[in-house]
Amino acid sequence: MKLYRNLADAVINTLQIIFEENRYADKVIEKTLKQNPKWGARDRRFIAETTYDIVRWFRFLKKVSGADDHDYWRLLGAWLIWKKIEIPDWGPFNDLSTKTISENLLKEYPLPIQESIPDWLHDLGSQELPLRWSNEIKSLNQEASVVLRVNTLKADKNTIRQQLQEEGIETIPDPKFTSALLLAKRMNVFGSKAFKSGLFEVQDAGSQLIAPFLRAEPGMRVIDACAGAGGKTLHLASLMENKGRIVAMDTEAWKLEELKKRARRAGANNIETKVIENSKSIKRLANSADRLLLDVPCSGLGVLKRNPDAKWKLSMDYILKVKELQQKILSEYSIMIKPGGMLVYSTCSILPSENEKQVHQFLNSNEGFELVDEKHSWPSEGFDGFYMALLRKK
Repeated sequence: MKLYRNLADAVINTLQIIFEENRYADKVIEKTLKQNPKWGARDRRFIAETTYDIVRWFRFLKKVSGADDHDYWRLLGAWLIWKKIEIPDWGPFNDLSTKTISENLLKEYPLPIQESIPDWLHDLGSQELPLRWSNEIKSLNQEASVVLRVNTLKADKNTIRQQLQEEGIETIPDPKFTSALLLAKRMNVFGSKAFKSGLFEVQDAGSQLIAPFLRAEPGMRVIDACAGAGGKTLHLASLMENKGRIVAMDTEAWKLEELKKRARRAGANNIETKVIENSKSIKRLANSADRLLLDVPCSGLGVLKRNPDAKWKLSMDYILKVKELQQKILSEYSIMIKPGGMLVYSTCSILPSENEKQVHQFLNSNEGFELVDEKHSWPSEGFDGFYMALLRKK
């Protein structure tokens, strides 16, 4: 392929904002693409995928190119050599040694450099997952699949797949996931008639395991207490066939507003939203829920495939704080469950200290609960990393 200067400039500018202004990569890329509506699909894909790839392999590319933190042209040059794309005869690439970089790309480096992660994160992962870490971190550096969750409130999986095909969107079913369709080719599906009609949501297959794990049934009263913009809430509504009641709660009102819009599009009309203003918001709902979903804030290590910039923003201090918050939510929010009811504690982390250990700590100090089941979705199995534990209130 031929590299055009305006596309290279867009990648450099986007990288600069991500690393120097500490912004989220997905938001910066989205803004870059919106500012240039004349770019075609191929140009837009090149900018997004190249930016994500350089963010993902930042440490490795720095090592092989000898670049400092802010030498984005050198990083782009090293990436082009790695991908066997011809280096244009432009000023910023003049002092680039193709031969040296090509030789460096073939060398073996210690795992934190080879897999492009901070040393502290490698130490933590090796300590917590000694047998799995190297395999999982390799998987987390692969590009994430785009997975759709069909909305069974509107139609069945085969009908939705057929409608997508009519719009030129080819999908592949996966027998392990009842509602999942994998995109055969990466493309923007949000402009499709099927999306606007509420026939599907974009939701990773690993994430699609969590709502069914709660064992919610039509007619139940269910609370999703960390609902956010509501991906799992909508999945619950579909599993419950719009029967019963789902109370979607979050500390951020704007996220619940987004959930309301998504629920209207999906035809999910058994959802009510409540902002968590203080501890009274929780106490008022004591012993009221048949099922409770606690999809708690976490390090996000299980979703590095789609958020590669998170590994450069994370810190040990943040992980320690989020673990305190996880235990607080589990301890305080579990009062909303009726005796005999069940809750799911879930994270998008692969660290035992955020997962099994949090559940065991809770059970040790709350004899009124018992563990029914637990499950992992490991990145090495092909999708995002999640943990879920099902607990019953005695």
